[in-house]
Amino acid sequence: MTGREITLASRPSGTPGEENFALVEVDVAEPAAGEVRVRNTFMSVDPYMRGRMNDVKSYVAPFAVGAVLDGGAVGVVEASNEPMLPPGTTVLHGLGFRDYAVGPAKLFRPIDATVAPASAYLGVLGMPGLTAWVGLRVIAECKAGDTVFVSSAAGAVGSVAIQLAKRTGARTIGTTRSAKSAGVLRDVLGADTVIVPEEGRFASQLRAAAPDGIDVYFDNVGGEQLEAAIGVANDFARFALCGMIANYNTPIPGPRNIVQAVGKRLKLQGFIVTDHHARLGEFLAEAGPAVGSGELKALETFVDGLEQAPAALCSLFAPGAHVGKLIVRL
Repeated sequence: MTGREITLASRPSGTPGEENFALVEVDVAEPAAGEVRVRNTFMSVDPYMRGRMNDVKSYVAPFAVGAVLDGGAVGVVEASNEPMLPPGTTVLHGLGFRDYAVGPAKLFRPIDATVAPASAYLGVLGMPGLTAWVGLRVIAECKAGDTVFVSSAAGAVGSVAIQLAKRTGARTIGTTRSAKSAGVLRDVLGADTVIVPEEGRFASQLRAAAPDGIDVYFDNVGGEQLEAAIGVANDFARFALCGMIANYNTPIPGPRNIVQAVGKRLKLQGFIVTDHHARLGEFLAEAGPAVGSGELKALETFVDGLEQAPAALCSLFAPGAHVGKLIVRL
């Protein structure tokens, strides 16, 4: 049998375009002993993938030119040589960007699609959700009474972070790039204050939103928003540095006021979610029931068809292009 894959056709310079990817047809192998074949039903596109398009050393290996990409995916076992994963099992794995995934059973984790839709395991119950939980609970030690600022709060990670902060009893401030997503933040996720940043004015916008300062900053953006957060931070504020998408395609110098981190005794800590997989069970014990009851909302935007994956991936770098977790439905 044959299937399709998305490969990296060339390394982008600056913002990636669809010309940097190719859709190819390949033979799909039969599973060997201890292996399974999975038909993918949903796959994830994530901002961190931009870094993997560069041939540089990082915390995760770069994509190879001409080779299939990979990423989070959910699928159904169609053929199995492993009794613990019989046909029909819904699984989570890291072999996205293809119609069919074949590999050792240890690469595939069964999930309970009765707790939440299977796609939620790529968002609120998956890597983005765990990232938000680790950043707030472990890195920033968010507590009741804190004023918490989350940048890109309508995105896959930010939308979970803003909700977890509210559940902790914090006052929340979120940024987003469109009036539509601002309405979602306020009306669906319950953010206390929402800012649509205006270039060159964000520092004053944030100061107006947080006249008494902030205690926690969950950073997904970097650049001007990180600099503004340092400017309004209270003494001993905690910054969880999750991602800096403003810097992914064009490096931005700064923040210019980093010296304030000394006098204010700020904690600025970067983190990678893969360092914290030992806490996955703890996270799911909290988030699973909350998603099942509707207390924790799963914001999802779907794009249909594997052939649309390159466009979906590129859209991550277009402000306000989608709300919540962007998922390709196969």
